[in-house]
Amino acid sequence: MRPGCRKPLLHVEHIEKYYGSPQAVTKALDQVSFDVQAGEFISIMGASGSGKTTLLNCISTIDTVSAGHILLDGRDITAIAESDLSAFRRDTLGFVFQDFNLLDTLTLEENIALPLTISEKAPGEIITQVRRIADRLHIGDALQKFPSQVSGGQKQRCAFARAMVCNPRLIMADEPTGSLDSHASRVLLTFMEELNQDMGATILMVTHDAFSASYGSRILFLKDGRIFNEIHRGEKTRSTFYHEILDVLSLLGGDRPC
Repeated sequence: MRPGCRKPLLHVEHIEKYYGSPQAVTKALDQVSFDVQAGEFISIMGASGSGKTTLLNCISTIDTVSAGHILLDGRDITAIAESDLSAFRRDTLGFVFQDFNLLDTLTLEENIALPLTISEKAPGEIITQVRRIADRLHIGDALQKFPSQVSGGQKQRCAFARAMVCNPRLIMADEPTGSLDSHASRVLLTFMEELNQDMGATILMVTHDAFSASYGSRILFLKDGRIFNEIHRGEKTRSTFYHEILDVLSLLGGDRPC
């Protein structure tokens, strides 16, 4: 880190990930290094098999690295004992998945409250925090409904509310718009942008979709387990940034959307 630079929230240093047996090894990640500052919204893109989901899984401690280090708030998460990982994920990370991962037998309110309940927060505090984040995501009027009674967009906003309710240091989203139609995707992405800009949420999002990626402030492109390119939005309009993303995807060799 250069003198005068802020200490990053997340520091990924030369990580590698291998799968398979000694006779047939697959290198999913190859010397990947990058930093994430608090309050950034970063999109990770790449073709299938490029390593983007593996990278997210290693940062989230769902998977382990074969070599290298990942530091979050200066703590080397690759060295956390297995017995301490559940508490670390609960207290530090927020997760959002393509298929929502909501519990069908719980209302939206109960789904959002689950991390707070597990942490044994006081009932009054739980109610206050759940309603605050639900109202922010415009699902306050659906809290008493079950997942089967609401739209896909509402389910995903519920999943985001659950990820945000404990004020995690880092939110990780794996293809969060993958199960949504175009309107619901736009609504969700707008909320993600607001969470980032207004609440300072730090977001790391894996996506194959250039439109979704354009809501981020920086894009990391992976190819064959390595960082192929990196671009910043800066002061560009989202439309300009979107077309810049398409240009890089063309260089990656993927299909360029119309």
